Amino acid sequence: MTFDAIIFDCDGTLADTMPAHYVAWRATMSRYGIDFSEDRFYAMAGRPTDRIIQILAAEQGVVVDVAQAAREKEEAFLEALGEVLPVEPVTEVVRRSRGKLPIAVATGAIRPVLEKTLLQIGLDGWFDAIVTAEDTERHKPEPDVFLEAARRLGVAPERCQVYEDSDFGVEAARRAGMQWVDIREFYTPRRITS
Repeated sequence: MTFDAIIFDCDGTLADTMPAHYVAWRATMSRYGIDFSEDRFYAMAGRPTDRIIQILAAEQGVVVDVAQAAREKEEAFLEALGEVLPVEPVTEVVRRSRGKLPIAVATGAIRPVLEKTLLQIGLDGWFDAIVTAEDTERHKPEPDVFLEAARRLGVAPERCQVYEDSDFGVEAARRAGMQWVDIREFYTPRRITS
């Protein structure tokens, strides 16, 4: 199939941030008495931080200031950002596509964290559109973030290809009527626990 634009997830797709995110999650959640295994972390990939905290706290019967806990988690992640590297097979697609096709980032991350991540991996200013958690009310696996990216690029959803690394992200691309590449077929992030 052919496509006219490419939309990239960021965490785990453009940037190998998942180990740093998990370390930040584990440290932050343990302060609140919330258990968050690495397997569960990967299963929830693609959801915004505040939504993950809401789910975990409700499941484990813990009362938590969600906004405060989310700020703490993001601050902990930013402290480790210097260790984050690009996912080379995917960032190579960005380099080859820039200036030839419209390209966008569509992520569950908040804008300040995304901007710092793109700067860290050398892709700051490379994208024609950026859609973050603040830009849509519904998040992956809902298609909204990808549909908004397509709208901003001026390309019909069915003419877009998405690069993703999570089940929620792939499902969001499917619901948006887009083609997708599941990078887990050729890239495995480093794990913190065995």
